[in-house]
Amino acid sequence: MMVDNYLNMEYNSQRELLIIPEYGRNIQRLILHSKSIDDDEERQEFVEKVVLLMQQMHPQNRNIEDYKERLWKHVFRIAEYDLKVAPPSGIIPTPEDYKKKPEKIPYPSAEARFRHYGSNVQQLIAKAIEMEDKDKLNGFIKVIGSYMKLAYKTWNREHFVSDETIRGDLLTLSDGKLILPEDTSIDNLANAKKRKKSNDRDSRDSRDRRGRNNGRDRDNRYRGGRGRR
Repeated sequence: MMVDNYLNMEYNSQRELLIIPEYGRNIQRLILHSKSIDDDEERQEFVEKVVLLMQQMHPQNRNIEDYKERLWKHVFRIAEYDLKVAPPSGIIPTPEDYKKKPEKIPYPSAEARFRHYGSNVQQLIAKAIEMEDKDKLNGFIKVIGSYMKLAYKTWNREHFVSDETIRGDLLTLSDGKLILPEDTSIDNLANAKKRKKSNDRDSRDSRDRRGRNNGRDRDNRYRGGRGRR
């Protein structure tokens, strides 16, 4: 008897291929069964229930944008696009939709010079070149120089970078259009970052001291009250 059961076993390799394995064989069979339903309303209602079942299988994806629309596309794909039902969007998926490939993201056309400064510096320089107000431009150039020095120090903390290096790199990156005056201090951002860290550390120390003082005050009050009893 056991030998007969063994010989009658059905292997997955002998079953129909799963078109979208993540939904399993039962969902695929339900969708294929819906194609045999003659009544349009009954077929529509049946497929809608199948879509709800598919959604319950992956509840973590409910908040994904257009997730339900994606489920309907999967239903049509499993049915080999031979299914007379109407998706909520009203757009019937086609095999061409599945074959579409996302557009390629182009690489930046600009030359990646001085990568340690990052692409933001390139954008700031391009914006500065277009500025017409001289006073604002001079102030903006100082901001760019400070940002470049901060970025350089972050990229290579062990290597000293001089203001002259930043001036030369800015001149090169802007094709000679932006000049940082020699008497300009460009450590503003770096110093501001240090001051912020120092202020945060002082604030933490102050909170710790207040906490210790409050603890001692509570202990003194407790001992004093106990003595009065």
